[in-house]
Amino acid sequence: MDMEYQLPQNYYSTTKKTKHTLIPAAPTCTNHYCSCSCSCSCFFCIVSETVPTTLRRAKISRYFKQMPHRDDQEHILALNVLWKIAVTKPNDPEFPSLGIFRCMAKLIQKSVTNKDWLLRDQNIYVPYYAAHIIGSYAMNEVKLADKAVKSNVLKPLIELFTGKISWVEQRVALRALGHLASHEATFEALAEHEAEIIEGAIDIASKCINTVYEKFVSLKESERLEYQRNLLTRGRQRESDELENRKAEEWANQLQCWSLYLLDCFVTRERSVGLICKKKQFLKGLCGMWGGLANPTSPAGIGLLRTLCHTKIGRESVAGLKEMILNLCNVSRSSDDRQNLAIEILLQLLKDPLTRYKVMDIVAPVLVDLVELNSLGQIITQTLLQDYYKIKFCRSLNLKSESTKRTLEELWDLKVDRMKRESLMSEQEIREKEAMASALKQEGNNEFWLGDIEKAKKKYSEALDLCPLKRKKERVVLHSNRAQCHLVVGDAESAVSDASRALCLSNNGNGNGTATCLHGKSLWRRAQAYDMKGLSKESLMDCLVFISNRFDDEDRKRNKGFKFKIPYYVARMVNKQMNATWLFASSEKSRHCGRDKCDATTNLTTKKTSAWTKIKVTANNGGEALIGRRLWLKRKKLRRANPRRKVVSCRSQHSIQEGESETTAK
Repeated sequence: MDMEYQLPQNYYSTTKKTKHTLIPAAPTCTNHYCSCSCSCSCFFCIVSETVPTTLRRAKISRYFKQMPHRDDQEHILALNVLWKIAVTKPNDPEFPSLGIFRCMAKLIQKSVTNKDWLLRDQNIYVPYYAAHIIGSYAMNEVKLADKAVKSNVLKPLIELFTGKISWVEQRVALRALGHLASHEATFEALAEHEAEIIEGAIDIASKCINTVYEKFVSLKESERLEYQRNLLTRGRQRESDELENRKAEEWANQLQCWSLYLLDCFVTRERSVGLICKKKQFLKGLCGMWGGLANPTSPAGIGLLRTLCHTKIGRESVAGLKEMILNLCNVSRSSDDRQNLAIEILLQLLKDPLTRYKVMDIVAPVLVDLVELNSLGQIITQTLLQDYYKIKFCRSLNLKSESTKRTLEELWDLKVDRMKRESLMSEQEIREKEAMASALKQEGNNEFWLGDIEKAKKKYSEALDLCPLKRKKERVVLHSNRAQCHLVVGDAESAVSDASRALCLSNNGNGNGTATCLHGKSLWRRAQAYDMKGLSKESLMDCLVFISNRFDDEDRKRNKGFKFKIPYYVARMVNKQMNATWLFASSEKSRHCGRDKCDATTNLTTKKTSAWTKIKVTANNGGEALIGRRLWLKRKKLRRANPRRKVVSCRSQHSIQEGESETTAK
């Protein structure tokens, strides 16, 4: 979204006449002729009267009426005080009842229409604080939000929203519009500007990351607008641009989240669905708008997709985008907090007869890996098998892939036929099958250490076919070991599948459904598999849960003297994925596309924010030597057991790089 006019880059960065300082710690009277009497019109003297008398209210009301028409240096200080009051007491109706909304709307309108006034003194701060005050008071109370709309705040807010000044003011305008759109009483007023708001929100969500990077993060300190630096740091001492970059990253994230929230408010009321669905490129990028780790309550792109899929038009549009379905499948088999949202979207597409067979070939192999989930496993099974009779009796078969048909047949055998067979078995028969499965697992382990990966996979598969469904711990190990075999031969998709099945089973292990009971080795193996596929975000989330599991391990809690250390190979993976998932990573990559590789690397290092700084590695320096010794002793033992057989190294380069102590078969 292009700005209507550009602020000069050297504004307040080279001028020495005006010093940029925000509100002092203790507000003081700025009227030199003030005797602090009852007739004083100074704002700070008025608000210092804590007793809500009629005279005090009349003074405040008169001040709000005169404020937009006066050119006073006191304005920015008064606005800062009002901002603090609005943020700390957003439900207090005193100032809204005295005309603060109309005052703020006029100040914003004056800032947009009068460029000379905006660039004079410290007036550049006025639109930011004015829009923030409106948004704070409209956040919770419907009556206050309705009063804001009746005070004609929408037009000035939309002016800022469309980018008339800069992205900083655009952020607070988006926040205010989002709060107004969340109330039924004020939504219709926004709906009158529906087309403009929807187009603007889509444009901001798509481009805001690049905009903030180009307009602020990528600039040198001397090129950045001084007032934006002051707003980002709130007057704190700036020893370097690290604090500014971190806040800029946070605000860019908020820009995207608020624009998605605004769109979600319209789609929830089944408005503008067709207009949004026409933007195919925007829909494709929604899964990547994940909100970041700092915004767990944001609907993000997946939240908007779920709302769209509640409508017929939305489901048809989403089902037609293969790239989006693949992204949803990746999220559904990850440790992302929005995993359940992705699963819900896929189930909605499968339940709709018009979209079921458009996505079945892509979705079925993924959802089959999740049928052991506590809360959603049964629903997934029922949804996938709801028309299984068509496959079983070859009636009206709409599947395009034979592999999908086999997948559903295996699911039927696992969740229906096999459960019936095992329910009729005696306890003695169950124990015999468990013993046979254990023997096959041991054979598979031996084959793995001897380097015959294909035979090891076959042994693990046979063991899984024999292992009783009730023995979940044993099945977890078998799936995890088979995932390691897939990793060694470079089959990342199969490794993700087996690791996900192991994690679903382990999540049911103690019945509480918490992340602390997840199988650690499976998490690490899936993180490696996602890294091989180039899915940095999914790999990062698995690494973080893996670290959390090790930190919360009950055995380590019992040991009071234990000092938690992040394994060196996990820290290296986290560093790699954090760099890849940094909010401005794609913007920086495109910026340095035509430059020398060394220059791009240097700039990439200097522009990272502290949120993505490297984790300090406290692992033992002799870890690699210890791992190598352990492998050598294991192979020596196997050679003695079978001297005629040549032992082939089964370690892949990837396994060695990422720490084999956690990747070897159990």
